[in-house]
Amino acid sequence: MAAASSIIFRSPFLSPYPQLHHQHSLKSPTHHFTPIKATATSDDPPAALAQTPKTHSHRRNADENIRDEARRLTSSHNFSARYVPFGADPSSDEWYSLDEIVYRSRSGGLLDVQHDMDALKKFDGQYWRSLFDSRVGKTTWPYGSGVWSKKEWVLPGIASDDIVSAFEGNSNLFWAERFGKQFLGMNDLWVKHCGISHTGSFKDLGMTVLVSQVNRLRKMHKPVVGVGCASTGDTSAALSAYCASAGIPSIVFLPANRISMAQLVQPIANGAFVLSIDTDFDGCMQLIREVTAELPIYLANSLNSLRLEGQKTAAIEILQQFDWEVPDWVIVPGGNLGNIYAFYKGFHMCRELGLVDRIPRLVCAQAANANPLYLHYKSGWKEFKAVKANTTFASAIQIGDPVSIDRAVFALKNSNGIVEEATEEELMDAMAQADSTGMFICPHTGVALTALIKLRNSGVIKPTDRTVVVSTAHGLKFTQSKIDYHSHEIKDMACRYANPPVPVKADFGSVMDVLKRYLLSKNSNK
Repeated sequence: MAAASSIIFRSPFLSPYPQLHHQHSLKSPTHHFTPIKATATSDDPPAALAQTPKTHSHRRNADENIRDEARRLTSSHNFSARYVPFGADPSSDEWYSLDEIVYRSRSGGLLDVQHDMDALKKFDGQYWRSLFDSRVGKTTWPYGSGVWSKKEWVLPGIASDDIVSAFEGNSNLFWAERFGKQFLGMNDLWVKHCGISHTGSFKDLGMTVLVSQVNRLRKMHKPVVGVGCASTGDTSAALSAYCASAGIPSIVFLPANRISMAQLVQPIANGAFVLSIDTDFDGCMQLIREVTAELPIYLANSLNSLRLEGQKTAAIEILQQFDWEVPDWVIVPGGNLGNIYAFYKGFHMCRELGLVDRIPRLVCAQAANANPLYLHYKSGWKEFKAVKANTTFASAIQIGDPVSIDRAVFALKNSNGIVEEATEEELMDAMAQADSTGMFICPHTGVALTALIKLRNSGVIKPTDRTVVVSTAHGLKFTQSKIDYHSHEIKDMACRYANPPVPVKADFGSVMDVLKRYLLSKNSNK
């Protein structure tokens, strides 16, 4: 056992300089499958279409599960992807295989997953639209997932047998009719509810990709003992669930007393090794970076660009759900800022590959108590300065030194984007207003709705603009904040839209009096 441990802790995992490749070709190392012919004509049916439809006369064998079926039907392809330094000069020859354990470039900068766009462009936009549309609502492994239904654009080199999925994605995009009309005078407002997912947040989209790749690495006998993350709640919930599904140990660093009990219980229930640390998220992030540099623990935070490949599929889904029509605006809450870049990347790939002819304008919404991107934007993109994040009800974005600041600035500059902020009272009021129209949103979505309200009131967003607000987590994770709001128990907050229960005596006359007053007030508001 000691000898085995010694080998693990002396492994190349701990080297700060993974194997560097020179940029001759984008082809990844040979995988354990044979390439298929990829023809350039869009008249040919998509390769996977033959695999997806199921009829009663063509069901899989009785002793075969959906993973077995996928293994039997697997075709291969010529698509590939690799890590490159984010924002590097096109002449740079630095790149890394996705099968290497590497988080930063030689210069210490962020990495990005770069796809072989020439190979993808051999098929036109109609091909990809048809292929993606053909997979929606199916149970064929792994395409029943909203992420893996875009597998060729996400992690093309992974075998379906290595994928760890809960069929995440395909989340609801609903028309917020009453909220739009009553509070904003808008008739085309939509909410992309990414919180309707396996663990209740958009983090599932990225975690299925990251844990699948870790599953592959472990099968390749790479030195990965477990996966770790620093988290304000949702990341740890997603990581622990997907690791549990694959039987991979997960380690979670949480800031003590700073997340909701609903968020805390998820990694505990899924068997994660949870460390409650007396610091904030930024402190946890610093510690996890130091630990993963010394131990064979794979880093799962958004410093790892694999997660963004899954998160970008939400942008593709939005286009797909609009029948490939492009909305005018997409508003995304921002904390560590990987998600705003992921949305940009998804939209940009769709434009570059001919599925659409433009991209929407992006808005990143921050809590005023943790607003380094907003301050950077308001300064005209002058030198970025991290801030000390103060407590916010939008706890998942309570981050003062975001890892993906460069990615976010790139996305916003290239989408003619805007950054807005929301005070605690504004975000809680917006959440209550939305809930009063039938939603049940999280505080982070309240931040995004506040940004929408401000941009609508200033005339930047027009009444007829098709606008999508991205809801990043389910409101059920944040019930305590809603209880405190409706109970008027938040210090220095008016809670203007609070709706507390009315105490009534247990007799018919008292109940009738209260109900009559209520019905009269409703009738007078018509």
